[in-house]
Amino acid sequence: MAGQGSGGNVLAALCSFFIPGLGQLLQGRLLMAIVQFVLAAVLWFILMGWIIHLWSIIDAARFTPKS
Repeated sequence: MAGQGSGGNVLAALCSFFIPGLGQLLQGRLLMAIVQFVLAAVLWFILMGWIIHLWSIIDAARFTPKS
């Protein structure tokens, strides 16, 4: 499996750039995708959603699958 810095992680990070959690969903991490999407949606109402949005991008880019 590909690890950090692979093309799959770059694509996942780009997906998360547009929709928080989409990159995690692409990587097969359904629970983390739901958590990040819901947190970002809720926190955008108090103008703090950008924190979760950035976390989602960085998390997708740094993900290393367990062997």
